[in-house]
Amino acid sequence: MTADLAGIEVLFVAGFGPITRSAASSRSFYAEALGLPLKAMEGNPDYLLTEQDALAGVKHFALWPLEQAAQSCFGVDRWPADLPQPQAWIEFEVRDIQAASDDLLAKGYRLLIANRVEPWGQTVTRLLSPEGLLTGITITPWLRGD
Repeated sequence: MTADLAGIEVLFVAGFGPITRSAASSRSFYAEALGLPLKAMEGNPDYLLTEQDALAGVKHFALWPLEQAAQSCFGVDRWPADLPQPQAWIEFEVRDIQAASDDLLAKGYRLLIANRVEPWGQTVTRLLSPEGLLTGITITPWLRGD
């Protein structure tokens, strides 16, 4: 089942999680207090994630350090002072990222990055929602099952 959001065909929520400011306190809360099955991503000990389908209903849940979110969007370790700091991130898997990105631009949204292929193979466009949620539209090959 897919949802057609104003011409952007969303297939599923590809990922969600808080943007962290303290890796240690977030690890303590989510992994220790809540008991979520988080593990460090290989080569990135502060990015804690679940394995695919480790949490029912979630393809990917991860604690994403703010510095790494800034690096991904702006190429620097600091979030720009003129933009609200996001509290969380969400990614929507779409069928056609170029069409979805074009549609968002046509509707006047500011894209932080567009159609960028990440080192891990995911293609992503990112923007801030009106609430300040770091929102991505993505193509994530290993989550598609195609």
